[in-house]
Amino acid sequence: MPKDAAVEEFARLVRELKARDGRSYEALGRRLSVSASTLHRYCSGATVPEEFAVVDRLALLCGADGEERRALEAAWTEADRARRRTPPPVPASPPVPSAPEPSPEPEPEPSAPEAGPGPDPSPAPSPDPTAPEAPRSRSLPAPLLVAGAVVLVVLALAAALLGRPSRTPSAPATAPTSVPAPRKEQPLPFTWFVGSQLWQGDCGHTYLVDRAPRAVAPPPVTADARAWAGAHGAVHGGETLVRITVQGRSPSTAVVLHALHVRVVGRAAPPPWNAYRMGDGCGGAVTPRHFAVDLDRPRPLARPVDGRDASGAEVRTIPAVSFPYKVTASDPEELLVSARTAGCDCRWYLELEWSSGERSGTVRITDGGKPFRTSGITSGSTGRPTYAYDTVEGRWITDAESGQSG
Repeated sequence: MPKDAAVEEFARLVRELKARDGRSYEALGRRLSVSASTLHRYCSGATVPEEFAVVDRLALLCGADGEERRALEAAWTEADRARRRTPPPVPASPPVPSAPEPSPEPEPEPSAPEAGPGPDPSPAPSPDPTAPEAPRSRSLPAPLLVAGAVVLVVLALAAALLGRPSRTPSAPATAPTSVPAPRKEQPLPFTWFVGSQLWQGDCGHTYLVDRAPRAVAPPPVTADARAWAGAHGAVHGGETLVRITVQGRSPSTAVVLHALHVRVVGRAAPPPWNAYRMGDGCGGAVTPRHFAVDLDRPRPLARPVDGRDASGAEVRTIPAVSFPYKVTASDPEELLVSARTAGCDCRWYLELEWSSGERSGTVRITDGGKPFRTSGITSGSTGRPTYAYDTVEGRWITDAESGQSG
């Protein structure tokens, strides 16, 4: 049976995504929680998934941008509509047995009179003209005979079904077929906490805000950064720091963290908003080890970077640690991610691969259910207004004003 053109187009797009990623059907299937054979049927066009969610996860896994995902969703919609149009095969109805035609009954032959002694029998008396005439039998037409036979067959079947003897209480009853209960999803063997309103050295950070300086409140302390940013609709300027704290649930069974992936789901030009610096010259002496992410790259990676400790007489390097990590209930781990951009208004999230015993999976790290957002603050030819807070005058001032006052 030839495939529908819409189904073939959808399968072609899925094949291109799979070929771009380069991983095997089995490796991608584990990430998508589907079997390798199911994913192969998607790519060949033999099957169209009933939901777009699994295809969307595949697109994100293979690095598709927003336009490609929209085209893939449109192709899936047409393929799903074609799948629903295909009528299921209609089973052939069993033939109804026809009743045999009744054979005509033989007419009775006239019986000969018995011979006996004596004189010849007297002639038979003539019929009495006053006696009533016997009714004559009429033969029914053939169609009525067939219809009557069919009715008799139906009535006989109904009588057989209704007359079936019921079970006595002492007879063993057949056990009802048990329906398996829906499988409950097991909780993850670990917990995690995300902090996304972090500042370098607890004071050095820049926000983009679409407000004039007089409508912007003074910079908050780090603990109140989330409330301040939410009230002003602020966006991280240039850099977003994300701290992920992972802790196992069991004190004995370890959870292995294998990799941290970056997924960019949206790119646009940075908005022309004012930049507000939360502090100047307040960097700490210790720079922790972290994972650096360049959001301006087509496929950003989380790259481990050494830390630095300048609190003592000599500067000490804090070596970076690459994956895998191992966590338990008594041995948690903190992952610090520094995502930077110069010319992109990027929306992105993280995926953390894990395994524990025979279980494995991937969790999505987001900013309260939404993608993280980081916007570049590189000034154009005309420059972007950048403000710092003057604690003496109690107002936001520009860099030029700060230089004149100094």
